[in-house]
Amino acid sequence: MSYFVKEIYYTLQGEGANAGRAAVFCQFAGCNLWSGREEDRASAICKFCDTDFMGTDGPDGGVFADGESLAAAIAARWPVSAAHDAQKFVICTGGEPLLQMDAALVEALHRRGFAVGVETNGTVIPPPGIDWLCVSPKAGAVMVVRAGQELKLVYPQEGLRPEEFLGMEFPHFFLQPMDGPGLQGNIRAAIEYCLANPEWRLSLQLHKIAGIR
Repeated sequence: MSYFVKEIYYTLQGEGANAGRAAVFCQFAGCNLWSGREEDRASAICKFCDTDFMGTDGPDGGVFADGESLAAAIAARWPVSAAHDAQKFVICTGGEPLLQMDAALVEALHRRGFAVGVETNGTVIPPPGIDWLCVSPKAGAVMVVRAGQELKLVYPQEGLRPEEFLGMEFPHFFLQPMDGPGLQGNIRAAIEYCLANPEWRLSLQLHKIAGIR
């Protein structure tokens, strides 16, 4: 199958349990909760997304014919040094990466020595072999992925209560304050919730604070 990718770039993960870790980000085009067009935002399931995932025109983006060619493009962004190979990490994001990811791509990345991370809204069953699955539920969407390595809830969301997720099979639970005009109030609310419910940890978007991609 072909893969439609907005962009590929090397940076530090800014969120959640892997915050601060070097990774190649592969941002897939397209999402099932919003078209990406501003004129459709009011009717979208997810109304607060701040990511441009439309098209394939970003740096190193494009249409890749198979898993091998995409894995090669991702590997080309990792620093060329044998000393770095043990730390190879790719984060597949979007949009919604699981609309396109399959076992062939995961296997191709593993052959190149990458641990494969995925950031998903939890509405699509993932292929086998993913090493780090981060699920970020969205109000109004049917969540079918109920296990992984990390659940990261953008907070607050009307209609989603953090306590409803604690029975799911995730070793890490994060609250991430919703960005936007109410950010400072959302940070305070998330801090207060984590203090009162220590099974949750606070996740801040460090890449925005530090001014990196």
